Amino acid sequence: MSLDVINRHSEALFEFLWCPVCGHEVFSHIPFEGVFCQDCNTQVELQESQEARGYEEAVLACFDTDTTWNLHVDEKLRRNLPDGSARVKIFGAPGAYEIDWWSPKPDEDWEPVERGEFDNIEEPAEVSHLA
Repeated sequence: MSLDVINRHSEALFEFLWCPVCGHEVFSHIPFEGVFCQDCNTQVELQESQEARGYEEAVLACFDTDTTWNLHVDEKLRRNLPDGSARVKIFGAPGAYEIDWWSPKPDEDWEPVERGEFDNIEEPAEVSHLA
């Protein structure tokens, strides 16, 4: 018996995607567990959107920190998600993705971390070996 793997989303989608908790762009797939941000272990689940508005792809990326098992990350290098989760709707095609909306909507209480926002900030030495 063999196991067939179906890649439902293009690698270009993962090249566009970044973690709204820490701003990093590298994700790891752990078989039978899910896809996680390689830096802070925030889980991301991709779902096909029911509405595509004529775009090649319409995807909901659902980020969840409630299922994160490695919490040894310096709080200054993370921005918590409201109630532990957030969703973003992405439209487009490889090389031309754009964000349609975030849920919950970014406001003065919550703003997703931008891609690479914490890149120039050093982690304290006593924390970095735990992450």
